[in-house]
Amino acid sequence: MPLDRFLPLALFAARAARAARVAGAAFVLLAAASPAGAQPSPAAAAAHQDAYLPLPPGLMADGVPPVPRALAALSRSYSRFDAAALADWHPVHRELLVSRRPAQGSVSQLWRLAAPMTSADRLTSADDPTEAAHYEPLEGRYLLLQRASGGSEAWRLYRHDLPDGREVALTEPGARHQFHTWLRGTGVAVISAVPLDAGSQDGPREDISTTFWLLDPLRPAQRRRLAELPGTGWAAVTTTPDGRALLMQQRRSINDARLWLLELEGGALRPLLPQPGDAPASLRPLDFSPDGRALWLLSDQHGEFRELLRLDLESMQARRDTAHIPWDLDGAAISHDGSLVAIRVNADGRSELRLLEAASGREIALPPLPAGSVTGAIWHPRRLELAFTVSSAQAPGQIHTLDWTAGAGPPRLEPWMRAPRVRPDAPGEARIVRWPSFDGRTISGLLHLPAARFTGPRPVLVDIHGGPESQARAGYPGRYGLLLQELGVAVLQPNVRGSSGYGKTFLKLDNGLLREDPVKDIGALLDWIARQPGLDASRVVVAGGSYGGFMSLAVASTYPERIVGAIDVVGVSDLVSFLRNTESYRRDLRRAEYGDERDPQMRAFLERISPLAHAHRITRPLLVVHGRNDPRVPWTEAEQIVRRVRANGTPVWYLLAANEGHGFRRRENQDYQFYTTVLFLKQVMGLGD
Repeated sequence: MPLDRFLPLALFAARAARAARVAGAAFVLLAAASPAGAQPSPAAAAAHQDAYLPLPPGLMADGVPPVPRALAALSRSYSRFDAAALADWHPVHRELLVSRRPAQGSVSQLWRLAAPMTSADRLTSADDPTEAAHYEPLEGRYLLLQRASGGSEAWRLYRHDLPDGREVALTEPGARHQFHTWLRGTGVAVISAVPLDAGSQDGPREDISTTFWLLDPLRPAQRRRLAELPGTGWAAVTTTPDGRALLMQQRRSINDARLWLLELEGGALRPLLPQPGDAPASLRPLDFSPDGRALWLLSDQHGEFRELLRLDLESMQARRDTAHIPWDLDGAAISHDGSLVAIRVNADGRSELRLLEAASGREIALPPLPAGSVTGAIWHPRRLELAFTVSSAQAPGQIHTLDWTAGAGPPRLEPWMRAPRVRPDAPGEARIVRWPSFDGRTISGLLHLPAARFTGPRPVLVDIHGGPESQARAGYPGRYGLLLQELGVAVLQPNVRGSSGYGKTFLKLDNGLLREDPVKDIGALLDWIARQPGLDASRVVVAGGSYGGFMSLAVASTYPERIVGAIDVVGVSDLVSFLRNTESYRRDLRRAEYGDERDPQMRAFLERISPLAHAHRITRPLLVVHGRNDPRVPWTEAEQIVRRVRANGTPVWYLLAANEGHGFRRRENQDYQFYTTVLFLKQVMGLGD
């Protein structure tokens, strides 16, 4: 195992000491301005301390100037937008379980909504985020929680008893545990465990397996080992209607999945899909029909886009109910009685809710829905009632339901929790822009324009999404509202080739040896910006998180003369070291996307195109942000690019959090990251106060 895979925590302490010196730079300047040999007066020192924010605990800021309290005050109204996300319905009552960050809290917790538009009751108060949770499916006597420490994603499972809130650990540390589903008609959970490299003396594993267990959360000591399956990417979806087997998904890449049936007695594994002769396809199973004769799933097997299929299990023929829709489906949900199917259509980055009659596939008219993009939808397990979340440019997640239980006629639309409109001057909806790339292919993105009072060509922040199998989506701009409303910065979010939502061909256009082509898409975008009279091509900053961080670094080293700065958040700086050091449970899926670094030809290509190999060309100021516990992109990716770029004499601002993983989740760290980002943009874009 390379010695730099996990640098000692002592190095973090040393960096933090340097950060303290940098953060005190203004104090040093104050001392230098005093008469020779004199120290600043206590009043002057106190005034300086009052003028700047202290670093949050666990956060190191290296090369970053101190943050003025005035900036934090200005940002506050753009930062307090904590929307609720759906977690589960109560199995008996008409109550919702949601996750939301408390108004004065650091991380998301679980809340109970006992009725529409009532105050939510807080259920959890953990030090780490608590978001994934499920009611015990028979009576709702307890919650099954999934929680990890410090952003590590080393999840453990807990039973949270209701109503007293007592929590019982159900799994041990040292592995990554996940809840998958409940055995049909029981309170027995199907869970999995995957070993972790973190803390292992043997380093990364090449041979890894996933172990599935049956667990009664009331009797955790009696859990039963169901099967050990080779590799990763396994998920248990649901029990067959006869209760004899589990429907299993094996995801080999975003374009290639397998479906299996796992016998509950004996653990035999039988293939279901694809059938012999079928080409690889995306297969996302949903549920069986109540009579067990059909399987609902989403797949791109029969066309360019992911569509809804009803597979007859006897003839193995599929009914294509949404083949006419020229977009991918984000998701679908089947009502408890199998009569209705709710689908979410990804229409150019905006998710639209539609409803189908299951028996015929006919679309059913819905009442006018709230404006925005639908980000989630779940059916009540015993009622014909659908809960869904909407996010728009004016407000983040708002929870509504559509209720058919009143009888015949259209469903009743009812709000359950409205996120308040954060500011009366919230920006308008982003508009979709398109530009031709180097090969003639059209690439699109979302353009957020600043407030109308800003005149003249505006500086541009190009913010590239992660994944790469992801997509910039319409919705609430969050903290970026400050850039639009206060600084006059335009924000452009491109969906370069390899993004999801535009069909399987587009999705594959960045795989393996095609990895440089998305960078060229950004080069073409820079050309497009230069042709827009309202945008300033001389003041462009490129930013991104995770794969977007890789893209930001790649653009900074490919087109340094065309940008004024770059922001890398939990990004990959070297594709070979990333593939070598990412947690083993992710490695095969990432190799399917980027290429297998064990192949000499592929390794040479990945080394050649990695930003670290071209760090000498990163001559514009750089901001790097990372979490010490990141299992996906280890923090050594940040360390090596910071070290190499600083060797050029290029200014590098560096934020590293000891209590975060793949992206900052704690409010205090998110806030400080945003304040630092604003300072960075103001400096490199030449924005006044």
